[in-house]
Amino acid sequence: MSNENLLQNGVAKISGNGGYTADSITVLEGLAAVRKRPAMYIGSTDIRGLHHLVYEVVDNSIDEAMAGYCDRIRVVLHLDNSVTVSDNGRGIPVDMHPKEGKPAVEVVMTKLHAGGKFDSGSYKVSGGLHGVGVSCVNALSEYLEVFVKRDGKRHHLRFERGVTVGQLTVIGEGETATGTTVRFRPDEEIFETNQFSYETLSKRFQELAYLNDGLTIEFKDERESKEEAYCYHGGIVSFVRDLNEGQGFLHDIIDVSGEVDSVIVSLAMQYNAGYKENVLTFANNIRTKEGGTHLVGFKTALTRAVNNYVEKGDLPKKLKQKVSGDDVREGLTAVVSVKLPNPQFEGQTKTKLGNSEIAGIVSSQVYERLMTFFEENPNDAKAIIEKIVDSARAREAARKARDLVRRKGALSDHSLPGKLADCQSKKPEESELFIVEGDSAGGSAKQGRDPRFQAILPLRGKILNVERTRFDKMLGNKEIRAMITAMGAGIDEDMDLERLRYHKIVIMTDADVDGAHIRTLLLTFFFRQYRQLIDNGFLYIAQPPLFRVQKGKNEKYIVDEPTLRSHLIEAIAGEVTLIAPNEQEISKKKLERLLEKIAYLEAKVREAGAYGFSDELLLSVLEYGTRLTPASFQDGELESLRTYLTSKGHLVWTEQEMELDELRTFVIFENENAQRTRIGVEFFNSKLYRYAYDALDTIRQATGGHELTLRKREQSYKVSGYFHALRAVIDEAHKEYNIQRYKGLGEMNPEQLWETTMNPENRTMFQVSVEDAEEADKIFSDLMGDQVEPRRQFIERNALSVSELDI
Repeated sequence: MSNENLLQNGVAKISGNGGYTADSITVLEGLAAVRKRPAMYIGSTDIRGLHHLVYEVVDNSIDEAMAGYCDRIRVVLHLDNSVTVSDNGRGIPVDMHPKEGKPAVEVVMTKLHAGGKFDSGSYKVSGGLHGVGVSCVNALSEYLEVFVKRDGKRHHLRFERGVTVGQLTVIGEGETATGTTVRFRPDEEIFETNQFSYETLSKRFQELAYLNDGLTIEFKDERESKEEAYCYHGGIVSFVRDLNEGQGFLHDIIDVSGEVDSVIVSLAMQYNAGYKENVLTFANNIRTKEGGTHLVGFKTALTRAVNNYVEKGDLPKKLKQKVSGDDVREGLTAVVSVKLPNPQFEGQTKTKLGNSEIAGIVSSQVYERLMTFFEENPNDAKAIIEKIVDSARAREAARKARDLVRRKGALSDHSLPGKLADCQSKKPEESELFIVEGDSAGGSAKQGRDPRFQAILPLRGKILNVERTRFDKMLGNKEIRAMITAMGAGIDEDMDLERLRYHKIVIMTDADVDGAHIRTLLLTFFFRQYRQLIDNGFLYIAQPPLFRVQKGKNEKYIVDEPTLRSHLIEAIAGEVTLIAPNEQEISKKKLERLLEKIAYLEAKVREAGAYGFSDELLLSVLEYGTRLTPASFQDGELESLRTYLTSKGHLVWTEQEMELDELRTFVIFENENAQRTRIGVEFFNSKLYRYAYDALDTIRQATGGHELTLRKREQSYKVSGYFHALRAVIDEAHKEYNIQRYKGLGEMNPEQLWETTMNPENRTMFQVSVEDAEEADKIFSDLMGDQVEPRRQFIERNALSVSELDI
């Protein structure tokens, strides 16, 4: 039969096979499938997937610790963003695998679903379930090296993008210690970013140290010269104590531990004087952000125990009140940890525990311990019940306040706040609500807006910080009530986004420190009370311009410093010329590109300051004739580099030391004042160095040298150095233009505000989204909560990143 369209029951069918044969089936061998679809194995190829690589390797070491064979783990972030994870466990087996005919360590690193965790005799409890963890890390790494100390020898094996390079070799004899060291560098071809976050990783390692009593986890970041060691004797009791530090706890920590059917249940909980619930759950040391059956069991037991004690305990009559689950968790800090032989997680990223039997096991263990605690500690029990009943009454007060807001905020326009300048449109999808700080800016916005679809709600002063306030008190705030009423969607249990009157809620505040504070208060309110609104993409932040640049009758509004610099370069490039040592005259578009490249290089040089490089030293190294690599310091090229740098006033030599089973090479630079810079050789494989070198190389090819001449009209003068040339050109631009910096919306007249910030044709707005809800929750808690210490630590961590401070 010919391959033609046939009609059968009114449906066109294609006869034949359309070329779909066995040849059409692609079989991805080895780890090729992981490289083809990495997100299927590690969740994503963004920053979360990047960190997941580290977690997978560290989890293997943690499994050794849980099995009782490891008490120390060390993690190091290197300058080229490679990572070393080392433990003193048993060491991955290196003998030949009976079926694969390869060393077991190679099988583990190259075969999916291969590992010791499927054998209950090797690991009774483990976090790795699927057996794809470390092999996925190998597949997604530019290189991975494994060092194993075992059987009195030190072994080494290297892989590149998942492929074994060479053979397992013995590189040391007479080893008495055991352990495994893995060093890998995430593949830049796979990951959108390869820059690890110190804060994200340190938080995870601190959690693991809490969850494994007596385990020491050392963490070092060579990029920022940071190093910490985590070890907590007391386990999750210490965890809860530290979480509650400074919050005014009501009683001693309640500690639950027990084992049922090979499932180990651990719980530590304590009520504090605050209003926030903070319950963290873990299964086999893995943070289950979405909870699961262990969380369900804990919540059920807690509510049941409290209500039983309220009913049967010796309590005053005023406390005899049935309470809900939300009431019993207000002000509660708890850590729930279970360790079980066969965990069932949702997906490889393990965010939710699914084992159905765990709910009952956790519930029975927690209920029995809580009832015992209440009976043995009646004063503590009374304090807890008073706190819970107070929460229930506050919740009832909040319900009444919410009803009042709902009644006053009915959908008729007559109930809208008096200061709201509403729009004419009744279609939410085309309507916008601008929440503006102050009556002055509100007045300009009302005059400048398009009343057909833009509504303006001015706020007076700073709204309440909802992070430190109970719900009923929050609803008593006039400004917050006005926002709730204007939006029309209700709040809390009554919230219905179908009733939302605007599908663009725009926060529009000044560009000064007060404006930033008000914006943060509003973001806290929306994150805590209107998370669905954010998730649906309805919340925005207006981006008013910071600068007005004027020359004659021409003016332009600019949003930030980098854009201003680019504009000035573009504007002046047609009026000035750089004459290079190679006698080329650089102007207009070529000059624009050159100056932007110089600005990029300058930023990279500043960034290298964190590594200990002075501007002069890094530029000297970059100006060496060829781009250096780590291998450059292992051959004759080092002599050539030494000769070159000596002429620039710098001595250079290398030294080696054994670190984490690896012989590492360090480069030492010394200037004429005997100041030394010591840096790992892998710096010369970092993006910072490579990108800086490429930028300088482009500049060097365009100019031929540092000594430039700047010519403007009939005048010309020498400028020595690329950075000096950049500043000189921008200085010339400043002479030509009148530049005004805005600090407040009130400084703009209504026409300017419309044209720059509110006109859909011209404006820039940021849509607010939540990429990592847990991290967002922590940031709001740290920066807006009652505790001072987290804010202080945040300021100390980020102080050096501040480029412009408005005080």
